Amino acid sequence: MERVGDPRDLVLGYVDVLNAVDEVMRAAIPSPERLEDLLGLVRSRRVISRSGQVGSYAYTVHGAGCRFVSDNGTEVDVDFAADGSEIFDLWRLRCYGLSLPEPLDVTDQDLRAAVRSLEPLLAEVRPGWFSVAH
Repeated sequence: MERVGDPRDLVLGYVDVLNAVDEVMRAAIPSPERLEDLLGLVRSRRVISRSGQVGSYAYTVHGAGCRFVSDNGTEVDVDFAADGSEIFDLWRLRCYGLSLPEPLDVTDQDLRAAVRSLEPLLAEVRPGWFSVAH
């Protein structure tokens, strides 16, 4: 992964890792069409467990979302909206930045400005929560 140098790069890196996780999970688990489907697969207790390893990612399903940690320790935590879309807040972006091999500690103000600079790629779906626009 390339070095993250500023808040905007951090946000784009988070989105890139989230997309990579989505591809790995869909390739490894037979039925999910999108990451949100993991919640149903875990709750059914027939397909996958609440936590495990898929490819180079450890995952833990929680409440309304899932946390993924790569082999190098990079962490992406995401929640799911009622429509199944992946959503994240500034806290999750900050955790991602701090988990990078070269940690980046960014203020909420800088992250908020970075997210807003990436509209229309990202959309604020409710106050403080963002999603990749589709």
